[in-house]
Amino acid sequence: MALSPHHMTLVLGGARSGKSLHAEGLIEAWPAPWTYLATAQAWDDEMRARIALHRERRSGDWITRDVPIDLPRAVAEAPGPVLVDCLTLWLTNLILAEAEVEAAGAALIAACAGAPGPVVLVGSEVGLGIVPDNALARRFRDAAGRLHQRLAARADHVVFMVAGLPMIVKPAPGANP
Repeated sequence: MALSPHHMTLVLGGARSGKSLHAEGLIEAWPAPWTYLATAQAWDDEMRARIALHRERRSGDWITRDVPIDLPRAVAEAPGPVLVDCLTLWLTNLILAEAEVEAAGAALIAACAGAPGPVVLVGSEVGLGIVPDNALARRFRDAAGRLHQRLAARADHVVFMVAGLPMIVKPAPGANP
């Protein structure tokens, strides 16, 4: 699929739905090098192992930057195609740092709009389950839902991943729906 240089894609799905792998494939359709903006923080051995698996499957054409908080600036500074993985981990980092979540979301949207190359954003859909039983979890779920809605409205292409299969929610311009 031929995409404009300012193409923005949002890839959403549940845990282990194939979001990251699909997003990597979308970026790899563009000429390398590609920038991978990783928002995860390795707080324990299990998370370190998850991060290592993600890194091992990517070729040497990827430039990986760890960006737990200042994601808008990293998107703006990326020289070409950029993958953000993942928005919901970024939101977690912001909330735990007591940052202004709405302002950070607005800054990210502006950075994506001004990015020099295509941007693919990955986020976990957390609003399909029951209402969380505590205020922090509800705040997180609501912030994720609002951010995803704002990004989806601006995105050229939105994909929902289910069991490794992409469901096109918003077709890219010029694509057959």
